[in-house]
This record gives sequence, structure tokens and C-alpha cells, in this order.
Amino acid sequence: MFNTHQTIPLRRDFLYSGAMKTAQAHPHTPDGRYFVVKGRLWRTSNPALAPDVRQELVNALMHARRAVGVALKAGDAAAEHSARAKVDAAKTALGERGPVWWTDSAPDFNRKMVANTPYADWYAALSATTHA
Repeated sequence: MFNTHQTIPLRRDFLYSGAMKTAQAHPHTPDGRYFVVKGRLWRTSNPALAPDVRQELVNALMHARRAVGVALKAGDAAAEHSARAKVDAAKTALGERGPVWWTDSAPDFNRKMVANTPYADWYAALSATTHA
């Protein structure tokens, strides 16, 4: 069983990589596994992906998201279903969905409220400093 009071290890390689520079709008957990939006954790892309592979997958994701919008506007349920499957495939390949990309057997808290996870104290302290 996972100890909800365990310390989350800090990944300095992530903090000093380009990943943090590109997405400052939302705080990232100290281990680089998640970013927080409105108090909810969202899994980040796998930092081990080669930059060109990551960009190719992001391009596929954006193309699929645009296809969802086109299908919705057209009222084409089959096209929407196909486009949403492509969004899911791209997000899974990026590591944002599906099997986790880390190897330490830590559980996945994707889409969980940060207050209900081992990141709660980190986020509370972060929120206290940003609202002070």
C-alpha cells in the first residue's frame, strides 16, 4: 500500500530541463510527474521522449483536437469518434494517459485533486507563498 505521507523525490534534471521553461502557467510537482490546474493533477508528458518524437506526437495531438472540433461542428458522430480515438492515442504515446512513464512503482494520481494525494502539503505550501 502507498503511504500517503511519503516524501515525493525531487527530480532536479526535470526542474532544470526545457520542460519547466515551456509550461510556467501551471505549477509542476517537484518530481515532474504532474502539473496542477484548478487543484487537480494532470500527468505530464514523458520527459524521456526525444524532442523530435515529442514534437511529432504533439503535432498529431493538435491535429486530432482540431478534427474533433470540425466533427462537432459538422455533427458527424463517426468522425468525432475517430478523432477522439486519435487524441487518446497521441496522449497515450506522450505518456499523459495509459501506463505511467516512471519506473519506481509509484501509483498514478492523474486527474485526482491534489489535496487528496501525497502532493497535498507541497501544494498547500506553494499556494500559501503565491497568495501571501
